[in-house]
Amino acid sequence: MKKFTIRVYGILQDSEQGVLVSDEWIRGDRFTKFPGGGLEFGEGTRDCLTREFLEEMNLRVAVKEHIYTTDYFQLSAFNPAQQIISIYYAVQPLEAIAVTLKTKPFDFDERELARYQEHEQTETFRFVQWNEFGPEALSLPIDKIVAAQLRKQ
Repeated sequence: MKKFTIRVYGILQDSEQGVLVSDEWIRGDRFTKFPGGGLEFGEGTRDCLTREFLEEMNLRVAVKEHIYTTDYFQLSAFNPAQQIISIYYAVQPLEAIAVTLKTKPFDFDERELARYQEHEQTETFRFVQWNEFGPEALSLPIDKIVAAQLRKQ
């Protein structure tokens, strides 16, 4: 039996800084994507997104309006035996962002490189300026659709 993977992502926009993205290095592949992650059993989508921002950025967020849900067939980028359904919400930080924000893609420091050596995955965060933001700024197909939709607003 084929499986579904449900992913929940947050769009954090700042009028001065742009759109928050995550640069991730996972098992040798590099991706730029929106922050978020996998829905766990027994969890609602908004709770998932709140948890993901706490885990990844130690950042409390308010989950706002729904932006997009995948409405077509998409294989997972990580497991071709799974179909992925992605759900996107706008998020607003409830406190100042405390993690170090990078200015260049995949700008991993020594601590992040050590995490990669141990776990085969690491990530950093940065804002992409509005004048540089669009589908080409992201790696995953569904994120590209959402980016194009955001640019139209």
